[in-house]
Amino acid sequence: MNIVLLESLAIDDALLEKYVQPLKDQGHDFKAYSRTDDVEELIQEAKDAHILMLANMPLPLEVIEHCSHLKYINVAFTGVDHVPVAAAKSRGILVSNASGYSTRSVSELTLGLILSLLRQLKEGDEKCRQSLTKDGLTGYELFGKTVGIIGTGAIGMNTARLCQAFGCKVLAYNGFTPGKTAKDITYMPLYPMLEESDVVILHCPLTEQSRDLIDSQALSHMKSNAILINTARGPVVDSQALSDALNKGIIAGAGIDVFEMEPPVPANHPLLHCKNILLSPHMAFSTVESMKHRADIVFKNIDAFLANAPVNLV
Repeated sequence: MNIVLLESLAIDDALLEKYVQPLKDQGHDFKAYSRTDDVEELIQEAKDAHILMLANMPLPLEVIEHCSHLKYINVAFTGVDHVPVAAAKSRGILVSNASGYSTRSVSELTLGLILSLLRQLKEGDEKCRQSLTKDGLTGYELFGKTVGIIGTGAIGMNTARLCQAFGCKVLAYNGFTPGKTAKDITYMPLYPMLEESDVVILHCPLTEQSRDLIDSQALSHMKSNAILINTARGPVVDSQALSDALNKGIIAGAGIDVFEMEPPVPANHPLLHCKNILLSPHMAFSTVESMKHRADIVFKNIDAFLANAPVNLV
């Protein structure tokens, strides 16, 4: 089979070769390309593939339409909203993901954003660079705070455990899998949960149900001293509404790792021009450890597919 990797898996060449060589030994052809947004170039790279591999780059439907041999799309990412899954399935093309590879990395960066905002680390860094003291900077402890988590899949549950280790009370809204319960977590409707939470964390998938879930109305239900963390998907939050809420003091701060588009973020994006926000360019998933774990998952996905026992299907 022709196996085509459309973008880097962010591992070194030696490790990639370790995974690729057994496939070559079985008679399969493997080609790897650098990421591109040029649709015509993608079509040329992918058109003869039986198996396509990609991470978080958008895969246009037009590319799939030119892949007459395609049988399987192996997504080296947790979310698959950047892939036309329904169209692929309608053509009999299987789609899998790498769910679980970044559970620890996303949770840890989530905690990093929370602590940085509560302890005003960004402002402290600026004070030091201006030869000033800590005067005017008095932060908050995470201990004793109420944390509301929206989406309690693997990442949400891991974040909940970390927050509990800091001495937090954990609430959750999980309208995505109704009836789910967990020890030491109180499940609530969305607005009551927002009203009680000092920290609100987004760990939900992007669906039509979750798109713009955090809008102006939802933000109005948050405490004025609360902070919002989004390490899920950008469109879960109405960016203009969040910018307005921060500038008006409706909430105290936000930590944002994801946007409506993959970075670079346009210079006129509202979240680049508001107060009390800490931004990172979609890096929560990316650690040396998580990239190695991801590679292991996606090549095991291929092995399973070739053995007619596909796993991690979405």
